[in-house]
Amino acid sequence: MSRASLPTSARRRRGVSAGLIAAIVIAVVLFTAVVSVFAFALLRPDGDGAAASPAPSASRSSPSPSATPTSAPVETPTPVPTVAPPTSPAAQLCGTGPTLLSFWAHPDDDIIFANPTISDAIAAGECVRTVFLTAGDAGKGLDYMQARELGILRAYNAMRGQEGLWHADEITLDSGLHIRRLTPDADPRISVAYVRLPDGNISDGGFSATGFATLSKLFDGSVGTLSPVGSGPAVSREQLVASLREITDAVRPSRTLTHIPRGSAFAPGDHPDHSVVGSLVREALGSDAAVGPGIRYFVGYPSQDLPANVGGAILDAKVDTYRIYTQQDRVIRCSDRDGCLKTRKFGEWLQRSYPKSEAELQFG
Repeated sequence: MSRASLPTSARRRRGVSAGLIAAIVIAVVLFTAVVSVFAFALLRPDGDGAAASPAPSASRSSPSPSATPTSAPVETPTPVPTVAPPTSPAAQLCGTGPTLLSFWAHPDDDIIFANPTISDAIAAGECVRTVFLTAGDAGKGLDYMQARELGILRAYNAMRGQEGLWHADEITLDSGLHIRRLTPDADPRISVAYVRLPDGNISDGGFSATGFATLSKLFDGSVGTLSPVGSGPAVSREQLVASLREITDAVRPSRTLTHIPRGSAFAPGDHPDHSVVGSLVREALGSDAAVGPGIRYFVGYPSQDLPANVGGAILDAKVDTYRIYTQQDRVIRCSDRDGCLKTRKFGEWLQRSYPKSEAELQFG
């Protein structure tokens, strides 16, 4: 049936129904829109895209958002590389025990004047470092110098109770001083070093073979440098003092042995080389609080006028060590105990050993 054929009343009822439906639809749309607006306001995302959490309740322990500090990035400091202190070429490994260091003028001064102190230290397992400043050449050239050096190595073999070869190291100290250091194979406790400056002669006038050069002239300043016997760079007085300090710093001795220095009541009549070496050691190390109190200065030639104080088995061992040395020294060779003790002056020195502390030097 066509729309035009409906009765008028029916058409009115249908128009009312359509208007009511339209009103309901509009109301639903408006309600939905209002609800959507409120939902958006409540559930909108925060600034960084993360859902906002409910605001905490106010309390004294919960600061407001504006009071919350911003964590600053922690900067990791750039590590500073640690630099190890420079190590002198004179440094030498030697366990944890005490070290006995000694400085002498000539090869044999140690075993004549300082024994039994050195042999006792070796027997006790201490490290022993011995340095000879002159070649002890007596103007006789390289062959005699080398023979005396060999004699010392054999004497130290006797004191350590073991025969064996020694290896040599040619060393230039930070001071510029050149030394030849020898150490027994497989026994780093012991070392012997030779500086090889010219022997000054008992007269203190030197020898023609070495241009009459002496330690005394270097010490007193009448010559600026002194050249080793054979070869090697010349050394000044300042270098020599610095070298003694460098060696001492490198080995850190508990005790240091050397000769009586000039000016002591025990110096007159001693070999001039002895006195200068003692003076150099005292100048270089005497004021060092860690080393000075441990220095002992041994009476040299004048000890023959003091009472004999070495005897018995100790003397026997000392003389035998000396005898072994003399087999290489053609000037003072002795074949047995009695022969060594009868050697003029040497026999008297062997029966004596007189160490002196700084307080006992009796400077006039």
